[in-house]
Amino acid sequence: MRLSSLPHCAALIAAVMLGGCASPPKDHQALDKEIQRLMQAANVPSLALALIEDGQVSYTHAYGYANVEKQQPLRTDSIMYSASLTKAVFAYTVMQLVDEGVLTLDAPLPTLLKKPLPEYAAYADLKDDPRWRQLTPRMLLSHTSGLLNWRYINENNKLDFKYPPGTRYVYSGEGLNLLQLVLEERTGVPLQTLMQQRVFDRFKMHDTSMVWRKEWEGREVTHYARDGSTIVHKRRGNARAAGSMDTTITDYASFLAGVLRAEGLSAKSYKEMLSPQFPIVSVQQFPSHWPGDTDLWRSIGLSIGLGWPLYNSPLGPAFFKEGNDDGTQNFALGFLKTRNGIVLLSNTSMAQGMYLPAVEYVYGNTCLPWFWMNYIPYDKPELMGLQARERPVMSAGCGR
Repeated sequence: MRLSSLPHCAALIAAVMLGGCASPPKDHQALDKEIQRLMQAANVPSLALALIEDGQVSYTHAYGYANVEKQQPLRTDSIMYSASLTKAVFAYTVMQLVDEGVLTLDAPLPTLLKKPLPEYAAYADLKDDPRWRQLTPRMLLSHTSGLLNWRYINENNKLDFKYPPGTRYVYSGEGLNLLQLVLEERTGVPLQTLMQQRVFDRFKMHDTSMVWRKEWEGREVTHYARDGSTIVHKRRGNARAAGSMDTTITDYASFLAGVLRAEGLSAKSYKEMLSPQFPIVSVQQFPSHWPGDTDLWRSIGLSIGLGWPLYNSPLGPAFFKEGNDDGTQNFALGFLKTRNGIVLLSNTSMAQGMYLPAVEYVYGNTCLPWFWMNYIPYDKPELMGLQARERPVMSAGCGR
């Protein structure tokens, strides 16, 4: 389906799809119908979608319910948890500070902090491991620090290195939060303020914040686990680079459009952010520290940039980011050559099962590394679980 030449129409869509464009183009109606079909097939009660064409937001829509029990429709201004989509916005903030000379990507941590890292209470676990001295902002932003995603994954709940710094991609929220400490010390400004000034204001993200806002009361979604049980939307009071941001589909689409326009960064920093920093060899993203590498992703050039995973799609170089938590599954994808992209936000743990077919409906075969992302299609349950990791797969026509 070609979205650059969609004709306009005046038909209204069903009431359950409130919150989007009231009079969508004709082919957007076909898209809406397909999204509804996928939602039903994958047991997804709600979804927000946005399309970007040539660096501009061309369509936003909300389907289903912000609260199923109350039959409260999801809207394009519903407050949704971005989870790890936060990391991409944080990366954009970091690269602006690099442009301003506040930060150097390859500066060792001892030259950036006011005191040795283990003297901070949160990092005392590293006092007997001198490898923290090798860490750089580039490693932290590219998930090559060697630190686990979260220390609580360890039985003793202690922070440690699983790999030497700079030697392997291991997804690490700990690394991003450590870089937050560096930024706040270097600037003397809280992260929420840094991101508000450099990203949220620039892209008119009026309903996006790293901490909860009281005026959002009643607009937040209810979240749903895989078994359908409800999870209350958390009202986070502390900004965390790894994932505390609340947003709307309208706001995050505005951000992705800005990224596709390369707005707010120098040409050098923009290129660096979206250039491969390290190849990805893990079978799946989670857990990426497990042994058992694969070279399957080499054929599409799957790698990590600064804040964004990268790969070579049939549409040219692509970058993407996921944001998942209990009752939250989000996805953003951009294509550099066309400056087109898609954002999908959902307040349910079932949504990832429909993301691949949704993307393929819009763009055709993109060779998205969905198995690595664990975005197993709803109709391929046999590819879920530990046994499936032994035989990673890609879409037909991609790679070897």
